[in-house]
This record gives sequence, structure tokens and C-alpha cells, in this order.
Amino acid sequence: MYINGKWIEKGIGEVVVKNPATGEVVGTVPKLGKEQIEEAINAADEAFKTWSQLPAIQRSNYLYRVAEIMRERKEDLARIGTLEMGKSLIDMRGEVQAAIDYVQWYAEEGRRVYGETIPSNAANKRVSVLKQPIGVVGAITPWNFPVSMITRKIAPAIAVGCTVVVKPASQSPLSAKLIFEIFEQAEIPAGVVNLIQGDAGLVSQTLLQSPKVKKLSFTGSTEVGKKLIAGSADTVTKLSLELGGHAPYIVFEDANIDLAVDSLVAGKFRCAGQTCVCMNRVYVHESIVEEFSNKLVEKVAQLKVGNGLDPNTSVGPLVDMKGVQKSEEHVQDAVSKGAKVLVGGKRPTAPELANGSFYEPTVLGGVNESMLISYEETFGPVAPIITFKSEEEVVEKANNTPYGLAAYFYTNDISRSHRVSEQLQFGIVGVNDSLPIHAAVPFGGIKESGYGKEGGHHGMKEYLIEKLVSVRIGD
Repeated sequence: MYINGKWIEKGIGEVVVKNPATGEVVGTVPKLGKEQIEEAINAADEAFKTWSQLPAIQRSNYLYRVAEIMRERKEDLARIGTLEMGKSLIDMRGEVQAAIDYVQWYAEEGRRVYGETIPSNAANKRVSVLKQPIGVVGAITPWNFPVSMITRKIAPAIAVGCTVVVKPASQSPLSAKLIFEIFEQAEIPAGVVNLIQGDAGLVSQTLLQSPKVKKLSFTGSTEVGKKLIAGSADTVTKLSLELGGHAPYIVFEDANIDLAVDSLVAGKFRCAGQTCVCMNRVYVHESIVEEFSNKLVEKVAQLKVGNGLDPNTSVGPLVDMKGVQKSEEHVQDAVSKGAKVLVGGKRPTAPELANGSFYEPTVLGGVNESMLISYEETFGPVAPIITFKSEEEVVEKANNTPYGLAAYFYTNDISRSHRVSEQLQFGIVGVNDSLPIHAAVPFGGIKESGYGKEGGHHGMKEYLIEKLVSVRIGD
């Protein structure tokens, strides 16, 4: 771990990291106690006094250097991510590039934090609004994007002058460690970025209870997010929450079926279905469901399951056996209620995969709203197909969820593209696009999928406060 510019090799215990493809231990990191967590907060608080006063161009130059080193170590970052959470090297390389893009974007955008001058209501007053960094930021990141989630939180925070204490997921702290080695190589001043690992409840409680921490950014489950909301009340800590999702994927009768199939495979099965924006409910118009299903099954059957380090692997393991068991539970429940397994539907039997947490890419047909998979997030490589008859019906079904992160639909009707986009109750809508996220756009949900944005200039605003300054200039 990394606190105040120094590496911490001992804590109150250790976190063991295993490769989910083989079960082998790939590394350990120290597990910190409350005193060390508070030490990181204090270091960030002290560093804020000088970091926040640096000219924006100087902070920008540090981030440019980070991006440069990340490009040099791109393959190292991809490999360690694959080793600790299983994602295929192809997926991880894409994620690392996205992480670099966030650093590069905020190196540029951090120089463009503009205030306002407002016409006064009196001749002898001048009124302005200053935008200033909020202060020390706590960031808690997930295991499924161990590299890009860190840079998506840290880069905008330090670009505007905040300092940060980061806790990565216990399943993927090695990627975070390598990123912090890069921060150190880029000579970011001591205390500006701090890396901790420890019991999740203790870390979040310590961050929320500290009057020095002004904001907490969290990506994870809705259940934990609600606890953080409650825990933030005593100190009124500002929160950004990216929580669970249950994304609908709608294919209308006039859609380009081949595009819809290819896009679904690309979006649903990357990271073995373990993304908060991946497609959980596939709604296909009844007039094209047979053609769509046949083409989808053909594509999914070609996906190669295996160790993420194998360059031929397209779908790696789930992060642990809990993920496998949940996928099994959802498939078994659906089948017991009348659904049919069109492809997959079980753990692979290849001997070389026996020690890993693998589940075959799966397509289910004949799914309905009584089945668990239609209303619970699977977080696994299972695509359930549900038929519909009308636009009004499918929009109502798509919106019938407490979640509101991402939604997708496919159509060649320009009027429908606008109409349905406006009606879907989600923070992100992809029209004929299953991969709409990149560094320049806002990412975030509504309803129980959380609030606040990451990415784009919108994500930078989350780390700023607005201060009114009214100056009386005469008698």
C-alpha cells in the first residue's frame, strides 16, 4: 500500500489474491487497520494545502506524465489485471487504453475549470462564482474494471486540485499497486494519491466519519450504496454512487438483425458478463425472434472459454465461484419455469478449466417476467431472450425495474430512435450502439443505480465546489 509517498508493506494482516482461472495465488497485499487508514486521510489532507494551490497547468503536466508511463507499461497493466480478475487479455488491453484515455482527457480538461462573472444588482458591487476543489476524496473501486475505474475517479479529482485516498476491491489490488507505482514514477507529490486496503466496512466507515474527507466516490452494489448514503448523514459527506444495473436490450422488428446480434455478443459477454452496463434482459420482437435467436446462438457457440492469458480466449472466468453459482441459479430457475437453454447453460468440462470459476456463455429462449433472471442482475455470461409485440409494451417492461443505469435498443426508424430514447428511464441509452462509453461522455445512472457522473467535463464537476464572491467596491 502507498501512503504519503511511501510504500507500506505491513498491516494488521494480508489480502491474498488468486487467479480465478486456475485458483493459484498470484500475490498478496497488506490489510491495513484504522490507524493506517487515518494516516492516509491525514496525508491527503496535508497535501491538499499545496496541491490545490498549484496552477492547473502544473497538475496537468503530472497527469500527462502518468498517461505517458501507462502507455509504456500497457501490457504489464493488462497482464496483471487478467491474472487477478480473469478478464481476457483482449478485454484488458481495451480497458487499459480506456484508463489512459481518462488520464489524458483530464490532463487536458483540468486546465479548463472556469468560473463566472454575474451582473450585479447594484452599481457598487461585482459578483463572481469561483470553482474550487472540494478537498480530500475517498474512492472505492470495483474488481471488474481494476484499472479504468481507478483512473476514472483519480484523474478528475487530482486534475482540479483534490487529493485522494483509494481503496480497490480485495479481489484486484495488484492492478492498483501497479498504477501507484506509475504515480510514483511520475513524481506526483507525497500525499496527493494514497492507496489503502482493508476491511470494506472499516474503510468506508473511517472515510465517512472523518471530517477531513469531503467526498466519497463509490462503484459497487446498490445494497452497499444505500448503506453509504445512510453513513454519510452525520458529516453530510458528498457522494457519487455508481450502483447496480439491469439493462434492457431491445431489438425492434425493423432493426438490422446482424448488427444487433454482433453488438449483443460484444457487449454482453465481455468480462464474462460482469459489467454493470451489460445486457441483462434481451427483448426481441416476436416477428424476428427465431432469426435473431438462431444467429445469436451461432455467434455465442463460437466464443472460446479459457484462461484470460490465452490469446485465443474470448470469455474468461468469473471472478469467483459465487458468480458461477448465481449464473447457475438463474439458469436453473428459468428452465424450471419453462425457458429453454439454446446454447451453453453449464460449467465447461475441459480438464484444463477444472480449477477455475468458469461458466459457458449461455442463451436462454422463452424467458418471461416470472423468472429470477428477468428482475435480478445476473452478473454472468447469460443472455435471456424475452419476446414483445409493441413499442409501448416493451418500453413499459424495460422501465419496470428499480435500476436505471443503461439501456439499449436497435431500430432503423429515426422517429422511434428519438421517441424511445426519451421514454427509457435510464442514465445511458445506446441506440444501435452497445458500447457508448468513452472518456469524453458522462457515465452514471438514475433511480437505484445511483447518482453523480464520471467521465467528461460532467465528472470533473463532481470534485468542485461553487463559491459566490460579492465585492463591494465603493461607498
